Amino acid sequence: MSVTGHPPMDPVWCEEYGYRLGDPGGILVLKYRAAGPLEFAESRQDFLHQLYWSPDGMLSTVFGSDVMLIGSQEAFWVERAVSHDVRAGDRQTVYRIYLREVPSALEGLRVGAVSVDERAARLIQSIARPGYDENAALGARQLIMAGLGASTEDFVSHHSAGSGYAMTVARALSHDPGDDTLLGEWADLLHISPKTLQRDFIREFGLPYSRWRTRLRLRAARVLLETQPVARVAQRVGYASPSAFITAFGAEFGYTPGRHRTREPMSA
Repeated sequence: MSVTGHPPMDPVWCEEYGYRLGDPGGILVLKYRAAGPLEFAESRQDFLHQLYWSPDGMLSTVFGSDVMLIGSQEAFWVERAVSHDVRAGDRQTVYRIYLREVPSALEGLRVGAVSVDERAARLIQSIARPGYDENAALGARQLIMAGLGASTEDFVSHHSAGSGYAMTVARALSHDPGDDTLLGEWADLLHISPKTLQRDFIREFGLPYSRWRTRLRLRAARVLLETQPVARVAQRVGYASPSAFITAFGAEFGYTPGRHRTREPMSA
C-alpha cells in the first residue's frame, strides 16, 4: 500500500510504500526524486536495517572515516545503529529500503556495497508504485532479499553476460575509479591475456577498457563534486592534473566541473 507521497513540484519528491509495517517480515520503501543532487544527511536507525539503491547512477557514501563509491548495479547496505550519510548525483532516483531482518547473504556485514541482481532491481521498482498488492509485495520482499550478495563472485553471477573477467574489474574500479591499473596488469592478475580481457569488456559494456574507465571516472566525479573541490575530485578519480580533468569532464557533459559545483544539493 502507498503510505504517503509528496507532490512532484517539491524540491525533493518522496513516495513511501509500506507493507506489513512492524512485522519482522515487513518492508518499507522510500522512493526519492529531485530536480538536483540528493543528500541524505548523517543518519542512524537503531531499529531497522537500510539499503540504498539507485538505478540511475553512482552513490557516494560515508561511514565513520571511510568514503566509498557504490556502482549503479550495487546498493549500499547499512545495519541498524550504524551512522552514515549518502549522496546521489543530479536528478537521480534513489530507493531507501528498510528491513527488520538481515538477508542471509549479508550476515556479518555491518556496512558496505552489495550486489543487486536484475530481478531484485525490477521488484524494488515494482513495489514502489501505487496500488501494489500487499501479499505480492511481501513475496517480492523475499526475492529482493535473495537477490542481494556481498562478494565479487555474487556480483559477477548477478550481472555478467560473458566470462566474468570484465565484471570483476568493473566492480573493483567502481569502488575506486582512481585506480590506475592498466589493462595488461588486470589481465595478469586474472591469469588471462589482455586481448581476452579487452574482448570481455566490449562484450559486457560495448566499450574498450580505457573508454569504459573514463566514463566511469566522470560519472563518479559528478557525485563527488557535490561535496569536494575540483582539484580533489580530479585526484580521486585518477586524473594527473585538474586541467586534464576539466577538459575530459567538459567533453563528456558539455559544461565544466566548476559549473556543476554551483548546484545546491537537496536534502532528503
